[in-house]
Amino acid sequence: MVFTKRLREGVRRGFITCSVRIWKRPHVKVGGRYRMDDGEILIDSIELISLQDITYDLAIESGFESRADLLTVARHGSGDNVYLIRFHYILPIAKPPLNSSKTRSTNSWQS
Repeated sequence: MVFTKRLREGVRRGFITCSVRIWKRPHVKVGGRYRMDDGEILIDSIELISLQDITYDLAIESGFESRADLLTVARHGSGDNVYLIRFHYILPIAKPPLNSSKTRSTNSWQS
């Protein structure tokens, strides 16, 4: 799933956990993982809804300032099916730093 730049920080921080997409058919599947920046988007649910189901509150929850703002972004394709997609962002797994110099004493004499 691709998000506009202005929404990505909210997705990464967990403030945005749903998206409205207008497609011909679903482009994601429940349980699917999709790369975003360093982490991944994990799809929790997909629901077919109508345009009338898109409320101001849903627009705000999706990271937009208004219903009109959401629809302007969502209506960029040729589809006419409206999908409400719920997801969560999975942070990248931190890898331990590589030890480039292992310093062990080789003079370990025992008396």
